[in-house]
Amino acid sequence: MNIIFLRDGHGQSRARSMGARAVVLTTVLALSLVAALSAAAFWLGRQSAASDASITPELVKTWQENLKQQKEEIRTYKSLAQQNIDALTLRMGELQARLLRLDALGQRLTDVAGLDEGEFDFESSPALGGPEEPALEQSFSVPMLTQVLESIEQQAESREQQLRVMDELFVNQRFQREQFVAGRPIKKGWLSSHYGFRSDPFTGKRAWHSGVDFAGKEGSDIVAVAGGVVTYSEERFGYGNLVEVNHGGGLVTRYAHCAKLMVKTGDVVQKGQILAKMGSTGRSTGPHVHFEVLQDGRSANPAKFIHRASR
Repeated sequence: MNIIFLRDGHGQSRARSMGARAVVLTTVLALSLVAALSAAAFWLGRQSAASDASITPELVKTWQENLKQQKEEIRTYKSLAQQNIDALTLRMGELQARLLRLDALGQRLTDVAGLDEGEFDFESSPALGGPEEPALEQSFSVPMLTQVLESIEQQAESREQQLRVMDELFVNQRFQREQFVAGRPIKKGWLSSHYGFRSDPFTGKRAWHSGVDFAGKEGSDIVAVAGGVVTYSEERFGYGNLVEVNHGGGLVTRYAHCAKLMVKTGDVVQKGQILAKMGSTGRSTGPHVHFEVLQDGRSANPAKFIHRASR
């Protein structure tokens, strides 16, 4: 058998001869290739037909329903997540409000106790630190964060109660110190007359003196020897301009012969506050303050209050 090969160049051809055996083998190979291609095409056609036959309308509807259900579940999870975030945000707001109250209480205690502001600064965050441990770091989950918030809430409530008790204790102590009658009713001056019987400066006769006198410069300050409420602030016969302060516990102090009154009836005054200016009004021979102490309505010797140590 002769096979002719053509060339593209000049149209020349060449002939090759093949034996019978080679022709048979070539024919068998060609037929085998065609059979294999036909079988592959038939198998692919059957698979395609079977696949098309398995996708039924019922199956498509089932898939659509499953997809719809999954979308609903996703929306539900998103809603729950948002609710959890809102709840955590609300609790964080409550914690912030409690922390503000704690800061206010702490600042008040610092002021009442007279502590150094630099030692307890409630307006700044506390100093923290430590080496970094990346291997031990992990993000908070919602349950973990909720548990931490609950623990912080319990601690904040406990600290708030403790600070309130301490605040009441400090306030009571401060109030007692304020009410404690002690010291002199002047900033500058000297003791010019004692308590008890003396020679009356106007008559020269022996007379009872119900207080002590502190002489000083006209217009100098007269101060409260303890905190209390002003129960009298005006002129009184013999006393001139008079200030009377009730300190509670049955104790009342009087400051007489004032040139000018600096407080009025009903005022709440603190220890050391200026009540009046020294003068010589009423039955007086010169600028001074007549200082009296009444205990349960009876005259008491001011000396024991003047010379005792302040609390």
